Amino acid sequence: MATRLSIFPLPGAILFPGLHLPLHVFEPRYRAMVSDALARDRRIAMIQPHTAEPDAPLYAVGCVGKIDEVEAMDDGRFNIVLQGESRFRVMRELDVDTPFRQVEAELIEDDEFAALSSVERAGFEQEARRFADLQGYSVDWDSVSSLDDRSLIDGVSQIAPFDSAAKQALLESPTLGARCELLIQLMQFFARSDPDEERVTLQ
Repeated sequence: MATRLSIFPLPGAILFPGLHLPLHVFEPRYRAMVSDALARDRRIAMIQPHTAEPDAPLYAVGCVGKIDEVEAMDDGRFNIVLQGESRFRVMRELDVDTPFRQVEAELIEDDEFAALSSVERAGFEQEARRFADLQGYSVDWDSVSSLDDRSLIDGVSQIAPFDSAAKQALLESPTLGARCELLIQLMQFFARSDPDEERVTLQ
């Protein structure tokens, strides 16, 4: 079913269902969008544009977030925290009078009970440990092991130090298993033991 969404096209900002994304909102049109959302259903749709130019074309898939926390400043800016609710696919952009862009989209129904096999989970954790060691990250692996599959895979997908194209590919992955497999491939691709090497990119 089609739904109307106010969008925040922010390069490099990826949100997954069930996760949180803190944002500092200072541009007038997005301050207006936050005010509008707070007066209605508190929902804002995060999506990546192909470039940083105003009104740039959008990627096909984004994520709807609900404003979970908000701090309104005296000068009109906002600090907000979005909680991801559902991925969506853009059907068309709407011709609107609001300063912020709006789209007609369909919500993507993900399987909330999806889980990895024991082999998939073990393979992911093994590659994640290798990637973290190569990058010099300190990780509480006991806490990682206690996470459910979706929280683990989507959480790493959102915070991993990949470029925008890679994170977009993760967001567009149709299933949890497919996202896990792609995440392993990306960790292998981006892993670098030499900090002086030039950063690789999929873009």
